[in-house]
Amino acid sequence: MEWGASVALGRSWDDFAGWTIRGLLRPLQLLVSAPSLLLIAALTAMLLRHPDVQFFSIDRVAFGLLVGGVVVRAVIVRESLFVFDRATWPMLALTILAVLSAAGQPFEHETWSLIASKFMVPFTLFHLAGVVFTDEARLRQFEVFSLVVLAYLSFTAIAFFAGIHALIFPRFILDPNVGFHAERARGPLLQAVANGVSLNILALLAVHAYQRASVGRKKVLVVLLSVPLAIVATMTRAVWLAAAGSAVAVLVRSGSPCVRRAWIWVLMFVVGGVFVLSSSQNLSDVLSERLEERGPIEYRAAVYSGGWEMFLERPWLGWGVHQMPAELPRHVSGYKERVLYPHNTYLELLVEHGIVGLGVYLWLMWELWRLRKGAIPEGDARGFLDQEFHRMWPILLCVYWLNAAVVVMSYQFVNGLLFTIAGMLAGQRRRAERMAEC
Repeated sequence: MEWGASVALGRSWDDFAGWTIRGLLRPLQLLVSAPSLLLIAALTAMLLRHPDVQFFSIDRVAFGLLVGGVVVRAVIVRESLFVFDRATWPMLALTILAVLSAAGQPFEHETWSLIASKFMVPFTLFHLAGVVFTDEARLRQFEVFSLVVLAYLSFTAIAFFAGIHALIFPRFILDPNVGFHAERARGPLLQAVANGVSLNILALLAVHAYQRASVGRKKVLVVLLSVPLAIVATMTRAVWLAAAGSAVAVLVRSGSPCVRRAWIWVLMFVVGGVFVLSSSQNLSDVLSERLEERGPIEYRAAVYSGGWEMFLERPWLGWGVHQMPAELPRHVSGYKERVLYPHNTYLELLVEHGIVGLGVYLWLMWELWRLRKGAIPEGDARGFLDQEFHRMWPILLCVYWLNAAVVVMSYQFVNGLLFTIAGMLAGQRRRAERMAEC
């Protein structure tokens, strides 16, 4: 009896230990089994991050879980984790320039946060996307995610424009003490241009989804019809110009009749919306006032002139990362602010990193542009990254470049979204090259 009891006790202990180990490993198994969902979760956290939460914020946690999950998966399945690409070298050079510059300054959390948003996070997402989104099922997850985010950003912008603030989530979007442009539809990014460029890029992905009929054309069309009003709600001329240009470019470059039909519907909706807006005296006055406003143009002219003076003083390696806002007021007259922002990605790079930094950045943009001609594996010919997507990639890049001329692209979600898509294209090109070798 004692021997039987001890055996039963041993089995119970083994069962309990096995159950405990399985329970402890279950979260790790979930992390490893769904890398694409981890990347999507990280992008969502970057989009909805609360501005008052500092270092240990949800976006950093999600990003850490993404990196950890992909690394563990690579070790388990014995696949290559970090694959050098042509775009790797300029991204790595920019990151090293920024880190070395910050290392020679007193520690400031804001400086390192900007380095992460502009260099480290896009660099990492570019390479992770190339090894994560390797099949159509995962790419479809990203496509659905982009449509959901587009619907959310459009709904939020329209609700703000209509004054229905009770429908806006998260509530910090309405807080005038954080971010910029509290009077405009700025979304959770808290900046109207960043919100507008996100809407524009996601709308281009929605056009591609409509063409492929991968989600349901009626659903996609409903979302697309909301985008023009959401773009107008940003009250930002650069966003309006980029959106109009991208719409014309898609209509001209696309060889798909269904895309042209969809664009006709959107155009009819825009014309109707303009008619409705023009019938409202208040809205008409607001839009006219925004179009005629000269203050921002004069401010930018003064800032650009001061930035050029700073560049001439240190032309080759610049003043160092995040030094321009505090130093710029000494070179600009007529403004009493102690901190001035350049509102131009290229000017900031030229001033803070000199000719070397801007040259490396232009090299990076050239490598991203080259992705439009990447080879397409036979299995991807009718997938998300098909030939039409490659034709749309230059338009998407031009939207980013145009808006970067009026704002510093330091927004994690915008950069993360762009470099995730670029990483998908780079990964597809590598797969095609391996297939050709075989």
